[in-house]
Amino acid sequence: MAKKDPTDLSVEEKLKTLYLLQTALSAIDEKRALRGELPLEVQDLEDEIEGLSIRMEKIQHDIDEFQHAVNQKKGEIQEAQASVERYKMQLNEVKNNREYDTLSKEIEYQTLEIELCNKKIREAVSQINDKNQELVRNQAVIEEKQGDLEVKKGELDEIMEETRAEEDRLKLKVKELEVKIEPRLLTSFKRIRKSARNGLGIVYVQRDACGGCFNKIPPQRQLDIKMHKKVIVCEYCGRILIDPELAGVKVDTPLVDEKKKTTKKRSIRRKTEE
Repeated sequence: MAKKDPTDLSVEEKLKTLYLLQTALSAIDEKRALRGELPLEVQDLEDEIEGLSIRMEKIQHDIDEFQHAVNQKKGEIQEAQASVERYKMQLNEVKNNREYDTLSKEIEYQTLEIELCNKKIREAVSQINDKNQELVRNQAVIEEKQGDLEVKKGELDEIMEETRAEEDRLKLKVKELEVKIEPRLLTSFKRIRKSARNGLGIVYVQRDACGGCFNKIPPQRQLDIKMHKKVIVCEYCGRILIDPELAGVKVDTPLVDEKKKTTKKRSIRRKTEE
């Protein structure tokens, strides 16, 4: 038997199919609501841990650079000390004051260079110590966040395990229903559903009002909805409207009507007694 073209469906069939689709999608939303904020919390923790790990890599890189600088300055100190020793030996062989002054200045210069290098080493060592402490703090935070992540993931996996089978069944049902709806109508429904706060794209009439925004629907428009001649949307919220009977929903008789009937009966009884 050939599959029925979605465009060949009657308005009544389209509305029924849309309502079944909404029911399945709402059930999926409920399953996802059970997870609450857990997926976002897990993602946030993963991002935070990744950020801290990158931060630790940068700190380690800084430590390595400071250590390289220390080693470099130590090498410069050895060179300067060797120069000082050489210049001191040359002082014993000077022949005039000019050579003596030149060598003395060189010794003084190299001595200052040694002092400067030692100062740079002390600063670098201080930076290394600070960075190491920061590294330890970051590692402690990562371990704490990692523990939180494992707990959150465990909770999420437990919920997912409980709802996965039912959600997969609902997703399959959604796919089966979507192919039965003409693309233009399906696109409109998805757009309405996306903009709706509660995810409802099609709602049934409740107590003469829209089941989505609860604004009153004029009697003539209610009659049009019951006739199933065309797809009608709420003029206030834009949701598609369906007759509760067509949706298979049993609507309770408004209490106001019952009160009116009771009042009417009492009035009749009083007139009879008079």
